[in-house]
Order: sequence, then C-alpha cells, then structure tokens
Amino acid sequence: MPRRRHWHELPDEVRRQVEHHSGTIHAAYSIPIGASCELAAVLDTDTGRIFCKGGDSDGPSAWLYRNEARVNPHLPDVVPRLRWAIEEEGWLLLGFEYAAGRHPDLGPGSPDLLPVAQLLSALNCQLTPAPPIPVQRFADRWRDLIAPELVDGDTLLHTDLTPRNFLLADRLRLVDWSSPAGGAAWIDTAFMLVRLIRAGHKPAAAEAWARQIPAWAQASDEVVNAFADGLVRLWERKQQAAPGPHHEPLLDAARQWQAYRSGANSR
Repeated sequence: MPRRRHWHELPDEVRRQVEHHSGTIHAAYSIPIGASCELAAVLDTDTGRIFCKGGDSDGPSAWLYRNEARVNPHLPDVVPRLRWAIEEEGWLLLGFEYAAGRHPDLGPGSPDLLPVAQLLSALNCQLTPAPPIPVQRFADRWRDLIAPELVDGDTLLHTDLTPRNFLLADRLRLVDWSSPAGGAAWIDTAFMLVRLIRAGHKPAAAEAWARQIPAWAQASDEVVNAFADGLVRLWERKQQAAPGPHHEPLLDAARQWQAYRSGANSR
C-alpha cells in the first residue's frame, strides 16, 4: 500500500494545473482509507466538488490510473465521469465527478442486495459487446488458474467488486474501474457472490441471489465449478505472498463456495 499523501504536500505546479482545470480550490479533504493510491481527496472547487486521486506517474500503480482514464469515457452513467487527467512533475492525477453515498450492506436480508443485482444486470447489457478499447483479456489474467475458453467472452468487466467500490445514494454507482478486463459476462457476479458469502450468506443463498442476474443464470456448472477452484488458488497465492487481514476472510469465503460447488456441504 503506497504512503497516503495530502493535498498540501503536492508540488505547487501540480496544484496550479488542477486549478487550471477546476477553478480555485477552496478546500481539500483527504480520504484516509479505501482507494489504494498515493493521493485520494475531495476538492471543493469553483466548478463543484471533485474526487481527485493519483500518484507517481512512473510508480507501480500508474498503469491503473491510465487504465481508468482510458475506459471511463466508454462507461455508462452509473460511473462518475472523468473530468480531467493531468501529468505534471512526476504526478499523474485524475479528477472525477464527485459521487456521494454510502457503501451497501451485503449482509443477509439487506435491502441493498436488490440494487446491486440490478446494477450488475444492467452493466452486463450495457457493456456487451465491450467498447472498442484495449483492455486485458480475463483469460490472459487467469491463464494459469483456469482453462481460457471457460472465461472468455465479449463483456467489459470491472473485476474489483469490493463493497467500497459501490456508492449508494439516490441510486447505486460503481467506481474505480482501474482493473478492467474483457471476458464472460457472469464473472463480475461470481466475484460479488463471494463477497456475499464473506458478509454472512450461505453459499446456496448467495447463488440464489446471483440467479437474478441473467448472465449468471445462463452460466454452466462446468465453468462455475472451474471458476470457484481458480478463485481459491488465487486467494491462496495472495495470502502466501502478502498475508493481510482482508485476505484470509476472502479465502475462507472462496473455500466455502468451492466446497458447496463440489457437493462437500449438504444442499
């Protein structure tokens, strides 16, 4: 995780460039948690509130910022619009339309589960076929975890469906499209399903929720079983490479789902 920087720590010329795009900045509020970037701040400007994030233009996360800047113009309006991108004095910053809201509750019985399912269904329709922009194929990303043909497809996927990337106010919005991929339409629902298990759902209940989403309902047992196996291997590797408090619960959720898919648990 990069060290979080504050607005006043940026070079003067970088801040001047932001004001050139946004007008005078009257206040800046750092966001201490959530986004894994060097700078994450809400800016009160002459043109309204802006969410600004970014970091070292040559750093290990720079490709993520460039990914997001490239795909944002092609995404539906549930995704906050990118207003500007600047690269100055070793910094790469993105300025987005500010979206207020809380993170949804994914626990059993939550009323937030329906809008999450509705959003995933809508995105599947709106992003299939995928916009004509270069993104990594999900089959390449998972090439040593699953047979490529099982996850290949022509849908633009988000792939990082953590609760913090959803913002719920008058409607549900999905932010942080820094890890997009092209693949089968049901994949984002599979990632979300594991988040539901982590939030306390039994695997059978999580799958019942997922069946609201047409792309998931059409996925075969073969591809879903293979995905569940691959997800367990992925989280095992992450936990071994960089043990962290958030890895173990996700690995446990993935293992619960894998066991359910294999019939180890009663249905």
